[in-house]
Amino acid sequence: MDTTQLLKGVLDLAVLAVVEDDDGYGYDVLRRLRTGGLTEVGDASVYGTLRRLYAAGALTSYVVPSDEGPHRKYYGITPIGRTQLEQQTKDWASFSDTVTALLHHQTPHHHQQGAAS
Repeated sequence: MDTTQLLKGVLDLAVLAVVEDDDGYGYDVLRRLRTGGLTEVGDASVYGTLRRLYAAGALTSYVVPSDEGPHRKYYGITPIGRTQLEQQTKDWASFSDTVTALLHHQTPHHHQQGAAS
C-alpha cells in the first residue's frame, strides 16, 4: 500500500510526538520517525514539517555547535505544540476508530452479499 497520502495527513502529529520528551535536530527527528516505523518518510517532508511547525509556534529551535561538522539546529516542543499534539492525538484516535469500525462492519457484508448472489 502506498502510504504517502496517509503520511502527509499525520506527519505534523508524528513529528510533535517524537520531540515531545526529547529535543532533536533534523536528521535525528527523521531517524526517530523511521525507527518508529515510518520507513517511507522523506527527508524533505520532515525538514519542511519542522520549518512549518516552527513558523507556527509549535516548535522552538536553538543551535548547538558540533565538533564533527556544521552546527545542528535542535527543535523542541512549545506549549502551543503540546496543545496541538494533544488535540491531534485525540483527532487521530477518533478518526482511526471510525475507519476501523467501518472496515470491520463492511467486511462481513461483502462476504454475505457474495454468498447470497
